Amino acid sequence: MVTFERNDFYPIKNIIGTSDIIKKFDFDIKTTKISDDFILNDISSLNNLRDNSLLFLEKNHSININANMNILIITDDLNVFNSNKFKNILFSDNFKDVSNKLINFLFYHEDSSDYKDEFKIINNTFISKFAEVDKTAFIGNNSIIGRGCKIGKNTIIKNNSVIKNSIIGNNVNIGDNNSIGTTGFGFDLKLMGASNLTPHLGIVYIDDNVRIGSNCTIDRAKVDVTYIGKNSMIDNLVHIAHNVILGNNACIAAQSGIAGSVEIGKNLISGGQSGYAGHIKIGDNVIVAAKSGVTKNIPDNSKVAGFPAIDIKEWKNKIIMEKKNGHK
Repeated sequence: MVTFERNDFYPIKNIIGTSDIIKKFDFDIKTTKISDDFILNDISSLNNLRDNSLLFLEKNHSININANMNILIITDDLNVFNSNKFKNILFSDNFKDVSNKLINFLFYHEDSSDYKDEFKIINNTFISKFAEVDKTAFIGNNSIIGRGCKIGKNTIIKNNSVIKNSIIGNNVNIGDNNSIGTTGFGFDLKLMGASNLTPHLGIVYIDDNVRIGSNCTIDRAKVDVTYIGKNSMIDNLVHIAHNVILGNNACIAAQSGIAGSVEIGKNLISGGQSGYAGHIKIGDNVIVAAKSGVTKNIPDNSKVAGFPAIDIKEWKNKIIMEKKNGHK
């Protein structure tokens, strides 16, 4: 698992303990069970529990929290609250709104108006004073390298690209006009509008020897990491959404889109204009034909085509039958 220091990217705005949170957000919190008072400075996910953190739990997942870890759980599920599994837990029936308020109160982030960065200007490129760029890396003109970013050895970032909230490995080649590390498209449909965007406090991690073409967008994760595996080749005009895990040696052709929280194994070959629905799993060594719409999990070593994507032999037979029946 990729690890990172959240405060490198999202500085703490307010220092507050669990007991103070109960007082400050008393209007939104219906009931509480608190055994420990500790300072909050991080966020946990189900896959990555962190000490002194918040964990937003919408339903009763089977997680075990080390007794020595200080984690404050916030839930809108009374079954979770009443389960007696957790020693520090708050219940709110206004869960999403409370989550957003808490994160906005605890952290500076780029979707809040009080977020600030400090830059040095080199070749018309703005590089944050809080970023680390290896001396062997090359950054082109009119680009932005934001707070906390790390750019590895021999990496090339060409012109007019924005790199924020990202760690870029060694020997990576990023083309012109890319946007990497921006906010994911995550929000509650009951809370529409820009002011109700769900804060994303994760990052993008691009591993070694990756090539990214031009005009691509890669969104940062909500809490953890959007990951691009080693030796992957990404063509122009590709969108990769928040929380995506892309395995090593992937090859993705132009005008493709991968929705949020998709997990893809190693050695993917994906044809142009392919689309992937969110929250699905794609196995190792999968081939996806051009213009396919992948809507469900795909097992290892599969070849799929069409919309919805099905086994490529089945798809070819379907096309043959349609032509026989007079379909064009």
